[in-house]
Parts: sequence; structure tokens; C-alpha cells
Amino acid sequence: MPASLVAPPASLAPPFTSVSEWIFDLDNTLYPASTGLFSLIDARMGAYISELLGCDAIEARRVQKAHFHTHGTTLAGLMKSHDIDPHQFLADVHAIPLDRIAPDPRLVSGLGRLPGRKFIFTNGDAPYATRVLDALGLSDAFDGLHDIHACDLRPKPNPHGYRLLCDSFGIDPARSCLVEDMAQNLRPAKALGMVTVWVDNGSERGNHDYDQSQVDLVIDNVGTWLEDLLGDES
Repeated sequence: MPASLVAPPASLAPPFTSVSEWIFDLDNTLYPASTGLFSLIDARMGAYISELLGCDAIEARRVQKAHFHTHGTTLAGLMKSHDIDPHQFLADVHAIPLDRIAPDPRLVSGLGRLPGRKFIFTNGDAPYATRVLDALGLSDAFDGLHDIHACDLRPKPNPHGYRLLCDSFGIDPARSCLVEDMAQNLRPAKALGMVTVWVDNGSERGNHDYDQSQVDLVIDNVGTWLEDLLGDES
């Protein structure tokens, strides 16, 4: 997904002065958590677990959230406890309509004007991420996509995926910024030397393990932030 080269603005404010590699989470980061898109995925996860375990919806939700809280993703927990097929699981739970999200002109413009390379780093899989980017009008906005399979199925915040991301795309962490809605996922990025931006917009457990020393900036909307960072388009 090659992104077009753009001329940088006259200057970016600290701590972004030297950033040339921009890494973005996908869900509840490039669109607001208030869209409730993840509730649709949650419902499909519950149905999947109910069928897998032969249990009712209440027990399925308990199991789902226990895995999410303990392992970082429901998938990671189910793979450990039930050896499920990750491809089948991800295809099933991501089979949702995307009519709750739409392009945000500020986000589309901001990403197009942002100097340097841009990447998606997601605990989801590439087919789903591609669908979401298309729905957001961002199908050509990024230079690469690093999904859960590229992380060897070890989800954020496991440092393994961050190292693979940098190795795969030749990313220098010291010139990079990670933008994320889950505060705990910023810790490995900061340890590598990245600038970190937390999108505090109401994600479930978004503030879990929040540590002010690991977060360089807190925002509530990526499009608005990029507009402020890059200045007037004219």
C-alpha cells in the first residue's frame, strides 16, 4: 500500500521534530471507539466461544473477557487453552458490516500530508484491516501493514511483534512514533525509543496499565491531532 510522498511542513513541534516513521494502531484509533464497531466483534466472539464450549452467552462472555484481560486478546487465550485455528477464528469474528465507520476528511488529509512513512500495526489480521482502511478512505495512505500473523500470533504488548515490525520495514525506533488507544501497548514502543501517543477515547481497558512516563502525548482524536500538528493546509 504505497503512500504518496509529501513535502514536510516547515517544522513539527517537539517531541515529533525528528519523527519520520509513523505507526498507527487500527481499531478504536483511526476511528472513534464510540462507533461501537468492536461491540459487533465482541458479539461474534461470544457466539464463537458459546459454540466452541457448548455454553450459554453469559459464560461465553465471562470466558472471552477473562482471556482478553489475561492474554491481551481473546484469540491468544483461546489458542493457549483450546488450540483453535487462528485463521478460522479471525475470519469468523471479523465478518461484520462496516457501515458504522466512514472517512474523516481531517484524518484523510492529515495522513496524506504527514511527512515520512506510515504503517498500520494491529492485533487484527490483514484482510479485516484492509476492509476497515477501505471504509475509512485510507486504502492508499500507508506504506505497510503489520498484522497479528506478522507478529507470529504474539499480540501487543508482547515486545516480539514490535521488534519484527521494525526489522520487517527497516524502521529506526529512534525516529518513530506509535499512536495507540491501549496505553499498555505503548510501553514496549517507549522501551525501544519511540515517541508515544495515547488516543484516550473510551476504549475498553484503554487506560489499563497507564504510566505517564511511557506516554509523550494524550489525544482524543487522531484527525484533530494531525490537523493541529501539521497546521493550516493552505
